[in-house]
Amino acid sequence: MATYPTLKLHVAGEWRSRPGAPVHNPLDDSVVGEVPHATKADLDDALAAAVEGQRAWRRTSPVKRQAIMRAAAQLIRERADAIADSITLEQGKPHAQAKIEAIRACDIIEWDAEEGRRAYGRVIPAEPGMRHIVLREPIGIVAGFAPWNFPISSPTRKVAGALAAGCAIILKASEETPAGAMHLVEAFVDAGVPKGALQLLYGVPSEISEYLIPQATVRLVTFTGSVPVGKRLAALAGQYMKPAIMELGGHAPVIVCDDIDVDAAAAVSATVKSRNAGQVCVAPTRFFVDDAVHDRFAAAMGEKAKAVKIGNGLDPATMMGPVANHRRVEAMERLVADAVSRGARVLAGGERVGNQGCLYPLTVLADVPDDALAMQEEPFGPLALISRTRSLDEAITKANSLPFGLAGYAFTNSAPRVEQLSDQLEVGNLSINHLVASIAETPFGGVKDSGYGREGGSEGLACYTVTKNVSHLVGAGA
Repeated sequence: MATYPTLKLHVAGEWRSRPGAPVHNPLDDSVVGEVPHATKADLDDALAAAVEGQRAWRRTSPVKRQAIMRAAAQLIRERADAIADSITLEQGKPHAQAKIEAIRACDIIEWDAEEGRRAYGRVIPAEPGMRHIVLREPIGIVAGFAPWNFPISSPTRKVAGALAAGCAIILKASEETPAGAMHLVEAFVDAGVPKGALQLLYGVPSEISEYLIPQATVRLVTFTGSVPVGKRLAALAGQYMKPAIMELGGHAPVIVCDDIDVDAAAAVSATVKSRNAGQVCVAPTRFFVDDAVHDRFAAAMGEKAKAVKIGNGLDPATMMGPVANHRRVEAMERLVADAVSRGARVLAGGERVGNQGCLYPLTVLADVPDDALAMQEEPFGPLALISRTRSLDEAITKANSLPFGLAGYAFTNSAPRVEQLSDQLEVGNLSINHLVASIAETPFGGVKDSGYGREGGSEGLACYTVTKNVSHLVGAGA
């Protein structure tokens, strides 16, 4: 029997209970818990504790930081089944996918822990008696804001990057899917992270961000979420001269050329699109398929989508759980209805399942016109849009036509086409012949309205540091 934890804040080294709001299971709308909302006193305590936590964590050697982080990752591995129970109950994804998410969080922590030991500076050659030394130092206290779609792995990106660089972090996690972040913080606390170096808040999102970001002790803002909210937070950070990492929305194109295994590409596309019910900022969504293979690809993807079993994420036979909330159901219904009214054909799905909870099937539409709303705004759900193209140039033009630029994908076995795609697609992450946008050791982030800054890889760790140049004239004044 899956159980849901009692949710608490973690402030100034202690777990705190507060009244708040219900947490719903999207399968049937049942209440599984109550998320506490931080008070202003909690926020003030967190800020004060973060100052002490920053001082202690910065003085902790990289080797000791690595040991604590690796210990936290090991605890998450040991607790992965219980963590997956919580995530499935609060967010709906199948238990197996939730467990994979927990393990992915461990991979991120472990990689960042190792990379934190390699935040090297450099020595610049100079005249005799002069030394120029470049140091990379922790930027300071981080305010991190995590979304609801990946309850543990998305917060982990922020926590692991900050801690590996020697920064304290105040994490404001999602109120809709709060348990994953609490499990994460609990593992770090049990592993021995100093008091105040990692704290966890929930509450009214705008109130917390508008209170934390202007504080002089907060030196960096990192946010994952929608473009409109990201722009508001980036503007607020800019007003107070705070650097920011913005990992915002996407609307990922998939370019399908005529020189590939069509059935295999369609099968993997349907499978990956179904993961997390399509609620992934890098989910493959706009399929631009060469005319020569369009009909075969569309038919194959539609048939594969029909075979995706939707239901209770705790049932091992379930391949896709519900979307996370009724907002996503309403968005799917609106976007599908609009596309169909403009001539799109439904190849799979297209209608809500039942009248309770948030079950919406994997939906594949073909002949989707460019002016359909779904082609312009990120669906953020189990919706795949297939369009016919007659050249690679046309496909790239359509792929680049939106203000988003987070991830892009392509299927081709042609070296010249790979070169053209690599050169011309306006995305931060391009994957060819597979649909994985990033792993722990690679940088992840977007261009255009999809944001700036990077998470993951050595580039991600660098975002949590500042560069100091030390020039030393040896023996001066002696």
